[in-house]
Amino acid sequence: MGDGKLFEAEYRLMDIIWELEPVNSTQLSKVCREKLGWKKPTTYNMLRKLVQKGMVQNENAMVTALFKREEARRAESDALMERAFNGNVPLFVATLLGGRKLTEQEAAELKKMIEEAVER
Repeated sequence: MGDGKLFEAEYRLMDIIWELEPVNSTQLSKVCREKLGWKKPTTYNMLRKLVQKGMVQNENAMVTALFKREEARRAESDALMERAFNGNVPLFVATLLGGRKLTEQEAAELKKMIEEAVER
């Protein structure tokens, strides 16, 4: 499987695949035309690149994702945290919140996630 690095156009195509999978490549091309304004060759070229990267499988014109949405989100957020925040999680979270107030439920969910993520 690929390393999780997706260019913007690849991510947009993956987003459609994740929503529709398994999806016939002809149907995928039609949806990409409607949603992205892509012509058939563009969709097929992007699809071929994703197959080469190990992100999707295209067997008998049926496309399925090998790289799951959650994995892509994790890879994107990890790359952003390293690039923009030098891996500093508290700074990342503080910037993400940007002074926004949390509800009690949101705070409880975050506390639970932090507890589960703490190295022991």
